Amino acid sequence: MNGTEQLLERVAQHVSGFGPEVASLAPGRPPAPVDQAAVRRAEDVLGFALPPLLAGLYTRIADGGFGPEYGLLPPETAVKQYTAIRSSDWGWPEGVLPTTDYGCAVLGSVDCRSETAQVLLFEPNPGDPDLAWYTDSPTLADWPRGWLDGTAWFCDDAEDAGLEMGLWPEFRSRL
Repeated sequence: MNGTEQLLERVAQHVSGFGPEVASLAPGRPPAPVDQAAVRRAEDVLGFALPPLLAGLYTRIADGGFGPEYGLLPPETAVKQYTAIRSSDWGWPEGVLPTTDYGCAVLGSVDCRSETAQVLLFEPNPGDPDLAWYTDSPTLADWPRGWLDGTAWFCDDAEDAGLEMGLWPEFRSRL
């Protein structure tokens, strides 16, 4: 079993081991996983492939609804948000798919164009696009690990850990 398979197994065990809240603010149990055809449809609309781990979360765990805060967005919702926000005044970077809603307009997003599928945080509340993009996690694999281990910035146990995110330096070059 490779690292991605092991991580998907850990996420599946974590999600199935919780009550109705599934360690997020999303009410109820997560929906059934999507099939590969749903992932392909999303990729066709987006014009780029989903990282294998993200596709696996959707096809092996659930159609969103699990994870930190309001949970992973279903792929259909993520695609709709991406296509809408790409045409907004914010200048959303190409290939950066919104995947998690943290509330208050803050979004976790996966950079589907990076080799590591880094996770970015979009925090528009200061009002300046140049100050709205942060590197949340250097790899997509690190993001669920932080959620599972309680060490990510969004976990209650990590509040006093002094976790600092730096601004994403590639923001302007990806518009």
